[in-house]
Amino acid sequence: MLRTFLGIVLAVSLLAPDSPRPQGDDNTDDTTQALRVEVMSFNIRYGTARDGENHWRFRRQHCIDIIDRLGGDFVGLQEALQFQNEELRRGARHYGVIGVGRDDGINEGEHCTILYDRRRWVLDERNNGTFWLSDTPHVVGSRSWGNRIPRIVTWARFTERSTGNAVWVYNTHFDHRSEPARQSSAVAVAMAIARRADQNEPVIFMGDLNASENSTIVRYLTGRGTINERTSPVTLVETFRQVHPDETEVGTFNGFNFGRTRGPKIDFIFVDEAATVHDAQIIREHRDERYPSDHFPITATVSWDLGSSKSADAICENADTEKQSRTR
Repeated sequence: MLRTFLGIVLAVSLLAPDSPRPQGDDNTDDTTQALRVEVMSFNIRYGTARDGENHWRFRRQHCIDIIDRLGGDFVGLQEALQFQNEELRRGARHYGVIGVGRDDGINEGEHCTILYDRRRWVLDERNNGTFWLSDTPHVVGSRSWGNRIPRIVTWARFTERSTGNAVWVYNTHFDHRSEPARQSSAVAVAMAIARRADQNEPVIFMGDLNASENSTIVRYLTGRGTINERTSPVTLVETFRQVHPDETEVGTFNGFNFGRTRGPKIDFIFVDEAATVHDAQIIREHRDERYPSDHFPITATVSWDLGSSKSADAICENADTEKQSRTR
């Protein structure tokens, strides 16, 4: 396991506008500002799966409607194929899309897509990408830790148009069979978050982890446990339990079985410790007793108290001025 851990360390060291949407509650103090964000994580189930009456073509519009209505600022998708990304994008036009296929680094295979509300957020072109959960994270399709299929993380830094405040978003889908792969993936993600360019900026990490709340990886990510006798370099907060500490019906995988709400919670939205969690829900919406996916979408509303800041437009203007000064 030491060899695996060292491999993870080496792998992570290689990583390097329509009308505005309401911004939420702002602090009235001129020196501080509250950044309030609404997030969704949603495993939408492969669109090519032979699911009969639950095939993608029968639930596509339901998925679009849920994302359009409840998706908020950022939506992390799992099991999204390229054609599903395109259909969701056409159905919810205010979202921008970032992500690549895990098989070829372009379109083929699962995407861990991040949708972001373009009315409010600007993608940081210098800080975004996808890495593979392996000893060689920049090698497309690579796998190292016992998983038979490639696994990826899509990540990006986004800046708020009106203030220039930033948030880092990470989205993933951990392996469904290999516990060593899940543990190594958790370490890799934690190290990537810890090494982001600005460690004071807010973080959101979400995805289908294929592991329960009391699993080794969730305990590790939330600072309650270790992997290979090492603690996580970051401590994250699991949003749902901040709001519903005693809830027992927390199953997020329904397998298209109507009424199935028990079982483990395997889909998560985490934030850094500086965040305040206002709300978190498991969305069990159905139409004629049919769910939009074999996983329930989950949501969270969180905020951070930040210092005073300036708009993204102002930042761009300053950057242009500095560039002109250097060229004179």
